[in-house]
Order: sequence, then C-alpha cells, then structure tokens
Amino acid sequence: MSEAVTTRRSRITPEREAELYGAVLDLLREVGYDAVTMDAVAARTRSSKATLYRQWGGKAELVVRAMRSQKPGGIADVDTGTLRGDLHTVVRREDDCAMAQNAALMRALAMAVHMNDDLRQAFKELLVEPEMKGFRRMIRRAVDRGEVRPDNPALDYVVHMLVGAFATRTLIDDLPPTQQFLTSYIDAVVLPALGVTTH
Repeated sequence: MSEAVTTRRSRITPEREAELYGAVLDLLREVGYDAVTMDAVAARTRSSKATLYRQWGGKAELVVRAMRSQKPGGIADVDTGTLRGDLHTVVRREDDCAMAQNAALMRALAMAVHMNDDLRQAFKELLVEPEMKGFRRMIRRAVDRGEVRPDNPALDYVVHMLVGAFATRTLIDDLPPTQQFLTSYIDAVVLPALGVTTH
C-alpha cells in the first residue's frame, strides 16, 4: 500500500498539497466528516475530482493525511535525555491555539471513525500507529536509561493516559487542552504512574 500511495502522491507540489489539506480541514470543521465530499473538496480547491482520487484514493485517506499534516514532526525524534523532558517537549511543539483546533477536529471525527470502516482503518494506519510507535520508542529509551522499571504495569497505558487527557479536557472541564494543562497532567499523573520523580 505505501509504495502505491507514494507513487500516487509524488505528482503534486508540497505547496499545493498544503493548500488542499488546509481546505479539507476547513471543510471538516464547517460541515463534519459525513458531509465532506470529494466534489466539495474539488470545488473548494479548484481541482478535478479525478486528480484527488488519483492522489489520495478516497475521502478517508485524504482527511487523515490532512490531519497528519498538522502534526509537528515525529515523536520518535524527540530525545532530551529524560522521559519528563521528552513528554514536555512533545506537548510544547503545538501552541494552545493549534491544540484547540486539533481537539475540535478530533471531536468532528470521533463519531465518523466509529461509523466508517475506511476512515477507521486510515486513521489507525496513518495517525494512531505512527504515534504509538513513537511513544513506544520514547518509553523504551526511558526503561533502558533506568528511569522506568521494565515491569511497571502503567507502561502499557501511557498513550491512553495522554490521549485521554487531551480528548476529555473539553468534555469534563469545558476548556480546551493547553500546554499548561498537559504538562501539569504529565507531572501529576503520567510520570508518577511510571515511578518517575518530577523533582
């Protein structure tokens, strides 16, 4: 699949790709996933529908790649020498405005992910798995450094804790996730669960 995707996507400039992704995200915020159509994207971006299908195969891949385009680099690249430093760095890479926008996009997609198999598959393959892989590598380095015991039962739940905090902030507190909230959550919840002291 990845080879075909690479071949498909090589015919468009990065500037044009960014413009298309921006338009897709705007549409997603405006009307929600179900109402986003390739016709609407084509009209909004002055593209042909055939070009969109050739580049992305379908709506699910286009939407998820548009969301991934907003992510600032890979988590696996972050290596400050401590787990606390790594987690704080990941949180600081997106400002509060970007985080609020991403949270709104996640809410717009939440129901659609459960209702559409193709979207769920693209979401898992292109967004969730790369993030999980990056976090697993980060945690493995912390274990190798001796910061976290290899038998700590919380190791399997780090991503769940972080995603949970991000996703439920608005639901519980009626506030968007912020850098300050997430860094304090990491220090108060995630690191203690892993047995890492924060002083």
